[in-house]
Amino acid sequence: MSVRRLFLDRGIGETRGVVTLDGRPERLLIRRDDEDLRLALGARLVARVASVEPAIATAFLDLGGGLQAILPFRAEAKPVRGASVEVEIRSEARAGKLPTAWLMGPGEGAPRLLAPPRDIEATLMSFARDAELTVGRQAREAGDEAEAEALETIHPMPGGGSLAVEPTRALTAIDVDLGERKGADAKRVTRQGNLTALAEAARLLRLKSLGGIVVMDLVGRGHDGNALIAAARVAFAPDNPGVAIGPVGRFGTMELSIPRRTRPVFEQLRQADGALNDRTLAQRLIRRLEAEAAAQPGARLVAVCAPGVAKAAEPLAKLLAEHIGARFSIAADPACPRERLDVGVT
Repeated sequence: MSVRRLFLDRGIGETRGVVTLDGRPERLLIRRDDEDLRLALGARLVARVASVEPAIATAFLDLGGGLQAILPFRAEAKPVRGASVEVEIRSEARAGKLPTAWLMGPGEGAPRLLAPPRDIEATLMSFARDAELTVGRQAREAGDEAEAEALETIHPMPGGGSLAVEPTRALTAIDVDLGERKGADAKRVTRQGNLTALAEAARLLRLKSLGGIVVMDLVGRGHDGNALIAAARVAFAPDNPGVAIGPVGRFGTMELSIPRRTRPVFEQLRQADGALNDRTLAQRLIRRLEAEAAAQPGARLVAVCAPGVAKAAEPLAKLLAEHIGARFSIAADPACPRERLDVGVT
């Protein structure tokens, strides 16, 4: 029987929630203190219909403050341009795409937030209602482990072999490689490897917050399509409603469609070129300072990092000083590589 555990890491400037499945990260939730909650999954708002595009059955909404969302509609329920409507965010924004809203009914007044989304703790509890919530050092470690795995491309599979998970603009491609997976019966090894790959793919896609069209390149030939579809239904059941599973194709691929709900984790943590963004590095720097301060009470600390990271860390440093006192400094060194974060005692 699968066991899920919940971890809540309330840090300086951000809160991270982690769900583990049988000891391995399955979901990673990140909410930073300065995020605009109007764009978060589950936020309820009054919006103004800015324009209506009947050809694509979509309206563009003005959420206020320059923020926008799209609203799909049926022909019989076409919204009126300029009208106020009450909506709920059902899919968060991602690279090049606006958030998607769901019409709740007519609205009144100017665009504004009516009700914020659930906080991280409430969201975590919805994934495993009877699980105990772990906080403190274990939660911090779980958050760090989940971040590291979510940003990887190649993932080892239990029993041998690996999965490569690579998102593109159109779809997410998953390649299954048996590698050194052992077994005397090659057909049985291949079958078990593909079944394991389905379970691992489901976990990793949830961890990375990836959805849309997914194409899995399975190993071997002569697949038992019924067994693979049955395994996929079980593996992706937590992602319902909205999961669609296609048959195994003639080239040994399986296609799935998974609802997009939250912003992909890599978009939160990385910049466009794939490197970690300054805010992510600043959060890691603050966590290191916090850990070092706890390990060496009373010591004066100094952190050295790249100028962009130091700039991003400024507001976080003020918050950290309220917790541990002003016994640390952050020095910006133009010669320091961006992802190098040095923390020591002065």
